[in-house]
Amino acid sequence: MTWMEWYNTLSKPDWTPSPGTISLIWQILYPIILISFGYVFYQTARRRYPAATAVPFAINLIANLSFTPLFFGLRNVPLATLDILVVWSTILWIIYRIWPRSRWVALAQIPYLIWVSIATTIQVSIFWMN
Repeated sequence: MTWMEWYNTLSKPDWTPSPGTISLIWQILYPIILISFGYVFYQTARRRYPAATAVPFAINLIANLSFTPLFFGLRNVPLATLDILVVWSTILWIIYRIWPRSRWVALAQIPYLIWVSIATTIQVSIFWMN
């Protein structure tokens, strides 16, 4: 069974956006993430920011990129749920950590936080419903 067939068999909240809508949201968010995270990694590499500043960004990036293989590849709903909780919590950590150094980077994470809050609620619901 394809990943889409598998996904369609899962019980989901009635208000779950369509896969096309989810894709569009990520198409908007990924450039924001690329620019803001890239800026932080660049500033860290140039030693303008302490290395610890980049830690939540790195953890978030790894967790974000891990979600699709965990959920759709391995079809491991519990592990994907744990993963998205890591994504969500590291966004909060990112905002807290970067605010004193670069407020534009912190503010750029707000749409990401809003979407991941919604996605986390959906994922936790999928976990409980299945």
